[in-house]
Amino acid sequence: MVMWLALVKRELQLLGRQKADWLNPLVFFLLVLSLFPLGIGPEPGMLKQIAPGLVWIAALLSVLLSAERLFKDDYRYGVIEQLVAGRQGLFSYVTAKICCHWLSTGVPLILVSPLIAVLLGLDWQSWQVLVVTLILGTPVLSLLSVLGAALTMAADKGGILQALIILPLYIPLLIFASGAMEAAATALPYTGQLAVLLAFLLFALALVPLAVRQALRMNVG
Repeated sequence: MVMWLALVKRELQLLGRQKADWLNPLVFFLLVLSLFPLGIGPEPGMLKQIAPGLVWIAALLSVLLSAERLFKDDYRYGVIEQLVAGRQGLFSYVTAKICCHWLSTGVPLILVSPLIAVLLGLDWQSWQVLVVTLILGTPVLSLLSVLGAALTMAADKGGILQALIILPLYIPLLIFASGAMEAAATALPYTGQLAVLLAFLLFALALVPLAVRQALRMNVG
């Protein structure tokens, strides 16, 4: 636990120095959501209709944008090689990376959700469901993005490869998260979609850190 806290502190300090790593995805997310009303017009009915899919596509692209360099520097400077060779601390390193990635990409999206509701004309109920889907869904986005970054860590141009690997895995999350928001907007039950999102999150929490650890070992080996 002490090692994990030290690794989290290290990651947060790095994020504090490299502000572009967490600011750029947030700016990208807000820009996408701001440009759509300008492009299709400010008609409230149209915005409310496309809001679920729009919010989640912008969210997954912004999270993916931040993941490409996640392991690059540590791989280049031999940090990961030492962790693999030391046979301890690698799992703590992986979970600390995942936690800090979510804190720097998922949490800001949740915090700006009131602004999203204003931009897209969401009502109170739709905004509440948006917040719940972001709380359940953004950790899954971070887990899968970290997995993609670990798999492509040693590749010269890993960004495109990472997108090709990870984007198909985002599809179920996109369907159920936007489905919950659509159901809430039309006053239909949405607890089933939220339960599926919770199941995705628990499943990913159980398996993805182990897969990331194995991917790092394979790349170093």
